[in-house]
Amino acid sequence: MRTIADILAAATAAGPRRIAVAAAQEASALEAVSDAHRHGLATSVLVGDPDAIAAIGKELGLDLSPFEVVEERDPAKAAAKAVELVRAGKADMLMKGLVDTSVILKAALNKETGINSGRLTSHVAVFESSHYHKLFIVTDAAINISPDIPAKLDIIANAVLAMKALGVDRPKVALLAAVEKVNYEKMPCTAEAAIITMMNRRGQVKGCVVDGPLALDNAVSAESARIKKIESEVAGDADILVAPDIEAGNLLYKSLIDLGGAKGAGIVMGASRPIILTSRADSAETKLASIAFAALVSQGKGA
Repeated sequence: MRTIADILAAATAAGPRRIAVAAAQEASALEAVSDAHRHGLATSVLVGDPDAIAAIGKELGLDLSPFEVVEERDPAKAAAKAVELVRAGKADMLMKGLVDTSVILKAALNKETGINSGRLTSHVAVFESSHYHKLFIVTDAAINISPDIPAKLDIIANAVLAMKALGVDRPKVALLAAVEKVNYEKMPCTAEAAIITMMNRRGQVKGCVVDGPLALDNAVSAESARIKKIESEVAGDADILVAPDIEAGNLLYKSLIDLGGAKGAGIVMGASRPIILTSRADSAETKLASIAFAALVSQGKGA
């Protein structure tokens, strides 16, 4: 797959998946699932306030008749019910409606009643940019503030699973920093990147090839890597860009969308099934692509 359209086509061809929407009385979520149903991508069960759901649907001119509605007016209980549907195999993926992200993640990651897989959850975004030769992933731009080495190992594992769902069997992972040289005292993330790189070379980080620290230009530009005399299988051809912290990840994510004109899709991974967190600020194209991305991931062994 080389484009967001390819993701959409592959997910549609695989057949419709089922989404459990928590506190579904939210306009952007209802628009997204309606669009997904129209494209033959997914059907949904709407957990929430039936009256509010109907009112929003009417206001937006949406046909919600194809969807099952499960009444639960309390947002936290709606999140728990939506998670229960996924856990029971009655839905393939979970989607956030009018409920705080922290609330839906708490329900999803409950060790007794949730869809916890034992890994850290992380945000995984796939991008198509006219300035790069293939699809690539940016992580983590939304959940983990300052991940340490164990957290970064889970972040990498989540992204590798996502990239494999997109057809890349041995993704190339670039651990980003401001520089390529290790400077533990002033830039601890460079040392962490070097440690994880060595762990990968010794077979402790599997299913991918890792290199770092790499500055962004070296990770995505073979010419930049050549000029700086960086010899690396990853440099200039990265499939996955791992940010050192949430600030760098969030800035990169929003720069790609708002200044770079990239097309993107984002989901939360680390649970046993993907979680879709759409925003009112997302374009209709991004919402639909995020559902398609989650649909492809949901067909794998785990999310």
